[in-house]
Amino acid sequence: GMTMAGLWVLNFAHPLTESQQQAIRNLTGQEIEKILEFKCQFDHNHSFSEQAQRLLDGAPLTSAQWQSLPILVNPPSLAPIACVILAELHGRMGYFPPILRLRPSETIPPQYEVAEIINLQAIRDAARNKR
Repeated sequence: GMTMAGLWVLNFAHPLTESQQQAIRNLTGQEIEKILEFKCQFDHNHSFSEQAQRLLDGAPLTSAQWQSLPILVNPPSLAPIACVILAELHGRMGYFPPILRLRPSETIPPQYEVAEIINLQAIRDAARNKR
C-alpha cells in the first residue's frame, strides 16, 4: 500500500533522545525519515533575522521540499530566536510547521519528555476566524 512519507525533524535544540524520538513516532503515527540538527548559538550583537536566514539557507532542502515534506520543528529555547525561525520557516513552507513541546519529567534527575505536538497552523487558522 501507500506508505506515509517519513517526518523530517528540524531540531534547533538539544539532540533528541531515543525515547523522545519514540514518543514522536507514537504521537504522529509516522516514522522519522531524517533529523536535521541546527546549531542555534546566535550572536546577540548581530541581526537575528539575518542569522536565521543564513542558518536555514544551510539546510539541504530544495524550495519544493520546503513546501512538500512533512516537517516537524523542535524550536530553540530562546523566544526571540524561535519567533524569527518560525517566521522564516513560514515564508519557505507557506504555512506554520507543527512544533514539539518538551517538559521535564517527574524523574530524578529530570529528563525532558515529549509533552505534545502543537499544530501552529491550526491555531493560526482558528484565530483568524475570530477577527
